[in-house]
Amino acid sequence: MPRSNIIEPATPANVGPSTSKDERKERALCEKTRKSLIEKLDNWEDHKVWDEFYQTYWRLIYSVASKSGLTREEAFDVVQETVIAIARQVKKGQYDPRAGSFKAWLLQMTRWRILDVFRARKRQPSLADQGDSDSEHAELAMERLTQDKDDVLEKIWDKEWRDNISTAALERVKTRVSPRQFQIFDCYVMKGWGVKKTSEVLGVNVAQVYLAKHRVGALVKKEVQALQSTML
Repeated sequence: MPRSNIIEPATPANVGPSTSKDERKERALCEKTRKSLIEKLDNWEDHKVWDEFYQTYWRLIYSVASKSGLTREEAFDVVQETVIAIARQVKKGQYDPRAGSFKAWLLQMTRWRILDVFRARKRQPSLADQGDSDSEHAELAMERLTQDKDDVLEKIWDKEWRDNISTAALERVKTRVSPRQFQIFDCYVMKGWGVKKTSEVLGVNVAQVYLAKHRVGALVKKEVQALQSTML
């Protein structure tokens, strides 16, 4: 499948020292948010479903919140509050797939949570006293998110949505194939090494490279289609 449609998962082997440090902190916050979320949903029989939902969509919500101007910690707060709000609406039967696409609904729920954070910033006396700094930034951000939402946030959302679906599909497939086969696929398709380099570096024959490309690629494509058709 085309490389442009797949986002390569960052690993210590393909990122620099500073990025690796940031990634570790991000992963720690991700797991902390996940545990907190599951604790809040623990009394629900389907909390495992929401754990899977979190694992599938946290990057999308987090990335959009970050690119809207929130800090890393604020963005993870948005992730948790968005998932909780969605879970509550679904539990109460307030989610109706016939009313619109899941993609649009998730965007709206995320937008509201982002706006909540900017409103909270405005209410903080320490920020209000700064005049032209964070409180003013919050005002401008809120104006942008409300008045220009179709032109600004939705463009970010569309790109992040596509990237997230590809990443989520890859991670699901990674658990269903052997580590060796996924490594071959990663090097040949994701990293674009080519057949010869992949074969030589990994010590496999050409047939194994093509087999991994075909098998893993087909599974990823199928998973992408599944995620696009059954979002919730």
